[in-house]
Amino acid sequence: MKHLIDIKDLSVEEIDNLIEVAKDIIAKPENYSHKCDGKILATLFFEPSTRTRLSHESAMFSLGGQVLGFSEAASSSASKGETVSDTIRMVGCYSDIIAMRHPKEGAPLVASAKSTVPIINAGDGGHNHPTQTLTDLLTIKCEKGRLDNLTIGLCGDLKFGRTVHSLITAMSRYANIKFVLISPDELKLPEYVKRDVLEKNNIEYCETKDIEEHMEELDILYMTRVQKERFFNEEDYIRLKDYYILNKEKLKKAKKDLCVLHPLPRVNEISTNVDDDPRACYFKQANYGKYIRMALILKLLEVK
Repeated sequence: MKHLIDIKDLSVEEIDNLIEVAKDIIAKPENYSHKCDGKILATLFFEPSTRTRLSHESAMFSLGGQVLGFSEAASSSASKGETVSDTIRMVGCYSDIIAMRHPKEGAPLVASAKSTVPIINAGDGGHNHPTQTLTDLLTIKCEKGRLDNLTIGLCGDLKFGRTVHSLITAMSRYANIKFVLISPDELKLPEYVKRDVLEKNNIEYCETKDIEEHMEELDILYMTRVQKERFFNEEDYIRLKDYYILNKEKLKKAKKDLCVLHPLPRVNEISTNVDDDPRACYFKQANYGKYIRMALILKLLEVK
């Protein structure tokens, strides 16, 4: 049985195939509207989510399937002390595939060891978020036409940002990729990611605190919010939450075909005056998320 716990679970060939299927769904949605008739997706969200949960549900409905689940741990038996393993074994009796988000890193991996149906990791703590990475890759491919020969700026919370960690891991497998890591010292990319992914694969990168320093070089600018839920000290969060705010003024040096991405939700890190700029692609990005998750559900359910 195939699960998606980490973006590394997929080969480059599998990722490219998922992107092609997603593009075909975008072009011919009517061909896929009954592919999952009779199938049930369970969405187990032990941590709040809007886009990830709703896009998984929309994806399954668009394939003709049905959805059940919960949107917070308090509305599940986890509030009574039920273990993840027991929850997964039980929910597997009622569904064909499970999308799971959990605040504890590694929880979806534990779930996959006990599950009788495919598990999709919809985010585990500050660790992984592979379906967001697939969304990012589809967005880049559709907007830029390629996944190689790109300079990618990653800005904001690079320490706890699971979307950043997964994207670096995925993009490092494509040719001629360079990263510009933009963050305050307290939120720098973890050393293990630099060592085990960037340096191990001889990926060029540089670190800076200044969002404008390398702006004119960037093909992609990936903004992230400073995540309050990952901080133990509220004073640190308050001090860092508005460290970067992207506005039209800061985009003056940027390329005309720059692609500004954000996994959302946005707080203050992108000014609303950027929303009408043709380089702002973050709402398109949210839309692409539905189609790549449709492709993923088809793959994991082995639907031709």
